[in-house]
Amino acid sequence: MDRAGDDSDQDAEMTEQEFDWTDEASTFGDRLALARQYQQMDQATLARRIGVKVETVKNWEYDRSEPRANRLQMLSGLLNVSIIWLMTGEGDGAPTPEELTTTDAATDTRALLLELRELRIAQSRLADRTGRIEKKLRALLGSG
Repeated sequence: MDRAGDDSDQDAEMTEQEFDWTDEASTFGDRLALARQYQQMDQATLARRIGVKVETVKNWEYDRSEPRANRLQMLSGLLNVSIIWLMTGEGDGAPTPEELTTTDAATDTRALLLELRELRIAQSRLADRTGRIEKKLRALLGSG
């Protein structure tokens, strides 16, 4: 099998994979892919929006090449991250998958607590209503 065929198969498999994220080991390509995924963009959309080929975005994400300064600035603005973060991993960037999980868990916890509170209020109202009905029933049974 020729080498070019291997690369295209590998690119097809890796196009939308989740990147293994650690601050210490992250590369420019990892950070670019993370920021793109956080913005819910695929490689083709990002490529179209900054005016490059999809293959160029793939090369950036797989650290085969890096964008020029003007494209780097466009990426920063489009992905809502700092240029410094894209280049070094320091500063304002996309949340890591662990941070997203924590945020999702916190949001889920708040939603569950709110639902529990609503159930307690409903339960209290039902208990009051049950008490009033029992009182009326006793009054009717006592007078008859």
